[in-house]
Amino acid sequence: MSEDIEWFVGFDWASQTHVVCLLDRNGETVGEREVAHGGADLSELCDWLVARSGAPPARIGVAIETPHGPVVETLLERGFAVFAINPKQLGRFRDRFTVAGAKDDRRDGHVLADSLRTDRRAFRRLAVDDATVIELREWSRIAEELSQERSRLANRIRQQLWRYYPQMLQVADDLTAENFLALWEFAPTPAKAAQIDEASLAKVLKDHRVRRIGAAETLRILRQTPLKVAAGATEAAAAHIKIAAERARLVNRQIKEAEQKLEALCARLEQKDDGEPESEPGQRSGQRDVTILRSLPGVGRTNLATLLAEAAEPLRRRDYQVLRVLSGVAPVTRRSGKARLVVRRSACNERLREAVYHWARVAMQTDPESRKRYAALRRRGKSHGRALRALGDRWLAIACAMLRKQTLYDPNHETASLAAA
Repeated sequence: MSEDIEWFVGFDWASQTHVVCLLDRNGETVGEREVAHGGADLSELCDWLVARSGAPPARIGVAIETPHGPVVETLLERGFAVFAINPKQLGRFRDRFTVAGAKDDRRDGHVLADSLRTDRRAFRRLAVDDATVIELREWSRIAEELSQERSRLANRIRQQLWRYYPQMLQVADDLTAENFLALWEFAPTPAKAAQIDEASLAKVLKDHRVRRIGAAETLRILRQTPLKVAAGATEAAAAHIKIAAERARLVNRQIKEAEQKLEALCARLEQKDDGEPESEPGQRSGQRDVTILRSLPGVGRTNLATLLAEAAEPLRRRDYQVLRVLSGVAPVTRRSGKARLVVRRSACNERLREAVYHWARVAMQTDPESRKRYAALRRRGKSHGRALRALGDRWLAIACAMLRKQTLYDPNHETASLAAA
């Protein structure tokens, strides 16, 4: 328990050399030292803390700014009680010791340790995540990075087509899709489009399952009057698109692999482990959680993976208030005298905010109750984003209630009682 902590360590981490400060329960400095970033050095530090304090690791609390990484994992593995704090909060605690605004690594180590001693409620206790959750978090972030890379490649292709071949932009919206890339390779320039015949174009469209537009219409679009460009501009732009197309194909394959991996990891979390206590026949509570979240409208594979990866601890505690703060759906109220202003929360987990936003957006399209609530909010003058944040807030409350009761989502059930916080 955190009440049993008798020694307090401030760990000011860096990329190469960390600074550590050890205090006793009275706030007296027992020792300070610098530690290089390496396995042997961090292991030696753990031994030094135990030897200098004479206490077991469970009675030594370590305060650190970052909630993840090899330093945190090493300390947790050795049994230390590790607490994280937001850097902005640390800056406020620093003002207790100096008002000059000076920044010093040794002072920060002391501030971290002393703040943990006096204001432990401002810190968040860390724990080792499940191995599958750690892997899921990384693959979820990989999938997001790949999606962003695909968007960048699409923008580059669009820019080059606008430069010499704008009629090609009328054929498709997704410029990194395999069918569009195949069509561009079949007719990469206006001159080539003037030479192809309708039967050959129809075969290309059929091979890539393009049904939204026919061969005759595609040929008519591609043969529109071309732009007049400088000599060599067409060849240069086509060469640029060719390189981008090769990268887009690679990214598309990697995205598909990442999606398959996410699906497999989510399925692994649902698998039965006979060594764990069961909340219902055949399922553990944690496994049942994944099944419950899957049953909610709007929670697809990507949103489910993001929720499990970025909010594993709040979901485990069924902490609705923390979830709505982390996802940015909880507004911020500013009061001063007679003035009162409610604004959107900007300090939150960006990935979690995007996941809840898209969860609410899809639920609004597929769930009648969400659609009705969205329409009511819009009639009251709320913006599209504000209405979706309200829907996301409601779904988080419902999810936490369902997780506490360990019940699947039932669209015919009266959800008002579930949403009550």
